[in-house]
Amino acid sequence: MENIINSYETLFITDLSNGEEATKATVNKFTGLIGSNGEIVEVSEWGKRRLAYPINDMNEGYYTVVTHKSPASFLAELDRLFNIDESIMRSMTVKLEFEPVAKAAVETEEVVEAETEATETVDAE
Repeated sequence: MENIINSYETLFITDLSNGEEATKATVNKFTGLIGSNGEIVEVSEWGKRRLAYPINDMNEGYYTVVTHKSPASFLAELDRLFNIDESIMRSMTVKLEFEPVAKAAVETEEVVEAETEATETVDAE
């Protein structure tokens, strides 16, 4: 059977009660796991955020979004590991319908274009 590679975006919220080092270790553990089973396009750490509603009597969590390409068979294993790890409060994976592009490159191009336009406007005056 052929392994089909799809593009996904995985969001997971890590418990902050064990300390900052434990939170970073959990984030690194799961990003490493995703990277070893597929190709990571971008890792976006949103950081500490307030939750919409309490989860396990916690009001804050550490948000991480990983955009990646991986086989569909890996998602079941990733979901299982998220459910086993007690430091993961919530997780969600969404299949992307488009080819993911690292946002840093796109934002850099937009900034350069905006700066060029601003310079041209100043020079014209």
